[in-house]
Amino acid sequence: MEIFTVGGAIRDELLGLPVQDRDYVVVGASPEEMLARGFKPVGRDFPVFLHPQSHAEYALARTERKTGRGYKGFAFRAAPEVSLSEDLARRDLTINAIARSADGMLIDPHRGVDDLAARVLRHVGPAFVEDPVRVLRLARFAARFTAFTVAPETVALAQEMVASGELDHLVPERVWQELAKGLLEEKPSRMFDVLRECGALRRLLPELDRLYGVPQRAEMHPEIDTGVHVMMVVDQSAQRGCTLPVRFAVLLHDLGKGETAAADLPRHPGHEARSVELASAVCKRLRVPIECRDLALLVARHHGDVHRAGQLAAAEIVRLLENTDALRRPERFEQLLEACTCDFQGRLGWQDAGYPAAPLLRQALLLARGIDAAAIAGSCPEPAEIGARIHAARVAALAPLVKPAAETAPVQRT
Repeated sequence: MEIFTVGGAIRDELLGLPVQDRDYVVVGASPEEMLARGFKPVGRDFPVFLHPQSHAEYALARTERKTGRGYKGFAFRAAPEVSLSEDLARRDLTINAIARSADGMLIDPHRGVDDLAARVLRHVGPAFVEDPVRVLRLARFAARFTAFTVAPETVALAQEMVASGELDHLVPERVWQELAKGLLEEKPSRMFDVLRECGALRRLLPELDRLYGVPQRAEMHPEIDTGVHVMMVVDQSAQRGCTLPVRFAVLLHDLGKGETAAADLPRHPGHEARSVELASAVCKRLRVPIECRDLALLVARHHGDVHRAGQLAAAEIVRLLENTDALRRPERFEQLLEACTCDFQGRLGWQDAGYPAAPLLRQALLLARGIDAAAIAGSCPEPAEIGARIHAARVAALAPLVKPAAETAPVQRT
């Protein structure tokens, strides 16, 4: 029985990065032997065990054989006679197919060390095409390792996989899992660039793919189209260290611009409503978690209103606070403001620009929440009038913060 450290731990050590988790491959052992040594079984599809003290994962060396479509269409064989080289040969990228023995020797049959030095993401072998998840993982690693390029032959294999329809067999939960991980990487736009280059974006997120080539408003940044703008916004959310719900929300916030009629370009009137409809469809198709879904729909619907906060009268700001449920859910409203800040700054030359709408609306929310709603309700003789009186009190509280209605410029929807 031999134990080797494999995969990401070796890769990150060689890159000088902190190692989060260590995975191990066990060669020459059976499940019965692992159990006899006190390891706890956790694998469903193949034998994986937890170390009795460290709880690190130890997987028996295994081979896999394609038996059907999709990422579940495999038969696995884990047996004492399976070698380390056979186990490494089934892995996705060369930089993830490096092992280290107990005495510190590197085992690198696919020259992953060379690819680390050259900063190249390259598939291990032709079996790469058998698992559609590998296209998503390739794109995710591109978002993590921003200095790496993708080998042309690996791009070509990914294109073959898309053309064959292999990606159509991915289950929604796995697509979401990989997209979520990619959104949390250093430069999420690279994930979508790779997916677009190999044609996978058109299959997985056609609503996003349609944004490329669609012009933005000329006064904003005529140099780039809507698809590029959205990528800049997503990268801005990463630079600001935003949470996953915010990053996902900005990814979907402008989907409606992909369906703007030609006669309406480049103004995109009514794109917010279209964005809500399309974002809702994406969330349903990918089975997106509720927190991410709800914020995405909120940002799609109200990002234009937030951008125009400086033009709004006190009553309009109060309605915005009420419509976004900011008074009951200030934490989510802060996420909305964070997403809108990313949208505002995700433009050429605007990355460090101040966003006045955010502090204005934070102060407005503070003032609106400062009124004594209970006292107003207690002093109101007609219960049916309580809501209107509370609303009026909020408007009055915000009056010193904003321009009088007569001085407020007409609101133009974009």
